[in-house]
Amino acid sequence: MITSQRILKAAGKHFSRSMLAARAALGAHKDWHCPACRHDVAGFFRYGAEREWGCIRCGASPRERLMHALLDAGLITIPDGAAILHCAPNEGSLVQRFYAGAGDYVPADIDPDRYGVPGMQQLDLMSMSDEARFDRVYASHVMEHVPDDAVVLRNVLRALKPGGEAWLLVPLWEKPSEDGPRDLSGRERERRFGQWDHVRQYGRDFAERIRAAGFEIEIIDAAALPADQVRRMALADTLFRARRPA
Repeated sequence: MITSQRILKAAGKHFSRSMLAARAALGAHKDWHCPACRHDVAGFFRYGAEREWGCIRCGASPRERLMHALLDAGLITIPDGAAILHCAPNEGSLVQRFYAGAGDYVPADIDPDRYGVPGMQQLDLMSMSDEARFDRVYASHVMEHVPDDAVVLRNVLRALKPGGEAWLLVPLWEKPSEDGPRDLSGRERERRFGQWDHVRQYGRDFAERIRAAGFEIEIIDAAALPADQVRRMALADTLFRARRPA
């Protein structure tokens, strides 16, 4: 669905990226660093309300950069030869990193034709039936799209091996989580939840929903990393690290 909000955000993103590219071409200092592409950069372009959103070189978002920074710091790990389910794999640098560390890498989405990732599989998380297959499940900005997050969380729990982890990131606001009715229009979803295909908006109480499904839960904010790294990499977002009890 094309809306005025999406058009304005896209136009602002293009303008910000173009201005940064011009500054870089004129020799601006590369005082920032992107852990996704491993390059120093002249800055991060704006997207919507986020002033430092995308890497000027590779386009990596704050949550994509956060995942690389957490992996680099050893705060989260990928076991050797891990089985990894990567839901909605639209972050190219993480596709490469997960694939390199995995013995069984499964990129999947309910609409796999949207992605140019080799080996894409069709998967509806609402009906996923795998049992104890995966060491890691990564789903970034996926849960706000699914019709029933309690069903999906239980399915993910079952699909993980004992001790396996689901790495979940969602858009957050400061209020408690709010679900919309099933018949909510796309425009009303955009007004209430920020995007036409979001069926809910999460607060930090998302952790309680994860725990209710049977997980052990740890919340890792960007602030878990040194402040100078957070600033230099323009890190943001929050990782909900959900572990299936061993």
